[in-house]
Amino acid sequence: MTIKSALPLLWIAGLGAVSLAAPQTTSDLDSLAKDLTQQSAARHFELIVTHFDGAMTSAMPAAKLAEFWDGLVGQMGAFQSIAGARVQTVQGYQVVLVTSKFEKATLNVKWVFDSKSRVAGFSVVPVESDAPWTPPDYAKPASFHEQQVTVGSAPWQLPGTLTLPNGTGPFPAVVLVHGSGPHDQDESIGPNKPFKDLAWGLASRNIAVVRYSKRTLQYGKEIKAQGAGLTVHEETVEDARLAVALLAKRPEIDSRRIFVLGHSLGGMLAPRIAHGEAQVAGLVMLAGTTRALEQVIVEQLKYIAGLDGKIAPAAQKQIDAAEQSAKEIESPTLAADAKLNVLGTTVYGSYFLDLRSYHPAEVAAQLKIPMLILRGERDYQVTSEDFDGWKKALAGKPEVTLKVYPGLFHLFMPSSSSGTGLGTPADYQKLGHVVEPVIEDIASWISIQREGSK
Repeated sequence: MTIKSALPLLWIAGLGAVSLAAPQTTSDLDSLAKDLTQQSAARHFELIVTHFDGAMTSAMPAAKLAEFWDGLVGQMGAFQSIAGARVQTVQGYQVVLVTSKFEKATLNVKWVFDSKSRVAGFSVVPVESDAPWTPPDYAKPASFHEQQVTVGSAPWQLPGTLTLPNGTGPFPAVVLVHGSGPHDQDESIGPNKPFKDLAWGLASRNIAVVRYSKRTLQYGKEIKAQGAGLTVHEETVEDARLAVALLAKRPEIDSRRIFVLGHSLGGMLAPRIAHGEAQVAGLVMLAGTTRALEQVIVEQLKYIAGLDGKIAPAAQKQIDAAEQSAKEIESPTLAADAKLNVLGTTVYGSYFLDLRSYHPAEVAAQLKIPMLILRGERDYQVTSEDFDGWKKALAGKPEVTLKVYPGLFHLFMPSSSSGTGLGTPADYQKLGHVVEPVIEDIASWISIQREGSK
C-alpha cells in the first residue's frame, strides 16, 4: 500500500487567510502560503481556523488540524525552515508549493487557492525534482509510439496513454493499476515515475501498455461531494476493467493476452479485478499487500517512528490515533456513513465495509490464470509477511511465480537508505527508475503466457 511516501495526505476545502489581506497577485499568494505554513509550524491552529469557511470548519476543526500537523512532525521530525515556494495554475486553481525542511526530509506543503484566495485544498507531498524525467537506459523510444486514449465514459472519463510497439501486432498488452492515493497516469511520486518506466520498458519489448489518471485525482472534488459510498470498486476496480475492455477492442492488441499489472493497492486489488473478468489473461502483482489496510497503516507508522531508536511524543500520538481508527474500522457496528479519521483525512465507513469481505490471497487462489508476484526486499510498506501470505495461499499452483529482489524498495528502485534492512521514506526523494531486471522478468513472463481460463 503506497500512502504517498508514507505521508499523511489531506484534501479539504476552505482554509482562508491567516494574517494577510486577501491576496490579488501571485506574489501575495506566495506570501500567504508561506505564512500559513509558518503559522502551522507555530501551532497557531485556533487562529488559523477563524479564517475557515463553512465547509472547512466542518471538515477540519482546530483539534483535527493539530492532529494532522503532529502526525506529520511525528513522521518527518521537527519543522526547520522554508526553502522556497512556487505558484502554478491547475484546473482554474492557484496552487502554491511551499518547500519546507523538516528534520528527516524536505517536503512540499501544498496550498490550493480558489478565485477568492480561500484555500480549497491542503496536502503535504514529496518534492519533485527540477530535472525532467529522462528515459531509463533500457527503454528504446524508436521502437514504439504513444497515443492518447480515454478510459471509461461520462461522468468518469479518464485521460490515458496507450504505448504501442511499432508494427502491426497483435501485441500482448498490460493495464497498469495504481497504488492508493490520487495518482496521475505515471504514478508520479516525488521525482519518480514508475508507471512511465514500466510502459516504456515493456513497449520496448513488444508489449503494449495502457496507463491513465486515477479517478480520485481527476474527479477529487466530485467524489468528495458524494460523501459516503466510495469503495475500491469506484476508486480502482471499475476503471481497470474498463481499461481492459478498451484494449480488447483494439486491432493492434491480442485480446487473448491482456494482463493486469497492479502496484501496491493495485496489486492487492488485482485478484478482485480479474475475478469474473474473462478478458484478463493473467496478473502481475508488484508489492501487493495481503493484510487489512488499517493494520498495515499502523505497522508503517510504528516502523517510521522508530527509525531513530525512540518514538517521539508526536509520533506516538499519531500511532495511537491510527490504532483507534483501526478499532473503529473493525467494529461490528461500523456504519457506511461513519466518518473515520485515517491519517488526518476523513474516510467513510463504506470504504472499509466493502473491504471486509475481500481477502486478496483467497480470491487469487480461486483464479485459474497465471500470476507473477514480485516484492522488493527493502520495502517497508509491503513486507515479507504480505509476500508470505501470497506464497501460502498459492502454494502448489504451477501457474504462479513469486520473486523477491534484493536492495529494492517499494517502487522497485534501489533503496538509498544506509544498511541492509528495510528502507526509509527518504528513498522516495531520490531520482531513479524501475530496475531493468524487473522489466525483463515481467516481459519474459508475459512472452511465454497464452490464453488462460478461469
